[in-house]
Amino acid sequence: MIPGKVSEKSMQTVKRRVWEVLGVAEPGDRVSRAVDIFLITLILLNVGAVILSSMAQVRADYATALFGFEVFTVVVFTVEYVARVWSCTVEPEFARPVAGRLRFVRRPLLVIDLLAFVPFYLPFLGVDLRVIRLLRVLRILRVAKLARYSSALQLIGRVTCTRKEELFVTTIFMLILLIIASTLMYYAESDIQPQHFGDIPSTMWWAVVTLTTVGYGDVYPITGLGKLIAALIAILGIGMVALPAGILGSGFVEEMQTRKGNVARCPHCGKPKV
Repeated sequence: MIPGKVSEKSMQTVKRRVWEVLGVAEPGDRVSRAVDIFLITLILLNVGAVILSSMAQVRADYATALFGFEVFTVVVFTVEYVARVWSCTVEPEFARPVAGRLRFVRRPLLVIDLLAFVPFYLPFLGVDLRVIRLLRVLRILRVAKLARYSSALQLIGRVTCTRKEELFVTTIFMLILLIIASTLMYYAESDIQPQHFGDIPSTMWWAVVTLTTVGYGDVYPITGLGKLIAALIAILGIGMVALPAGILGSGFVEEMQTRKGNVARCPHCGKPKV
């Protein structure tokens, strides 16, 4: 019994250390810091490799080197993922061997970790090559793994999560406005400019660039009614861009106040706001 207990205790110690090393490095933990730097460097090199591999000449000249680097990366990310899932049970939230790990792998960062290397293995499972080519673009998601090592990126994620209802409502409102704008412009300009406003889906291109205040100028109305509609949509577009910015801005302020332990107070009486 004693050797078994000692072995189990040693295993838990190893798991705890693996969990600490793979997490964000604590002050003074040189091993964890070195692992973080290595993984961050590998992620950045992967993004560069994906960008360079889109160039035909680079693919032709360095195909072997790019493939070798891809294999090395996939092995590292696979080992990292397995180690994280194996060691997560040291945390009380994931303590149950099966249910805890299933809960752990559903976390957004773990899903990103999985998508970072799974497409590489799919050809060995007999998946259609056309699907493989489509999924290879998921390699660029490896850059999202940087969120694990950046407090700023984690802050953005928390703010987006806490404000998801407001952002969802804003998105729905923008889609409704996009459809209305496209429909109105279609009826105003389709007879005069069928090449640009011949149908509502085609008109959506104009509506998108107008609502986002980009205004490339390649498509624009020439009728009086069309110009009136365009003016109204352009004005509404300014507000539509400001809405998400305001929502996220207030979210950042609240998050920073929470992190610093500050409480918003009335500027007149100094009492905490309810």
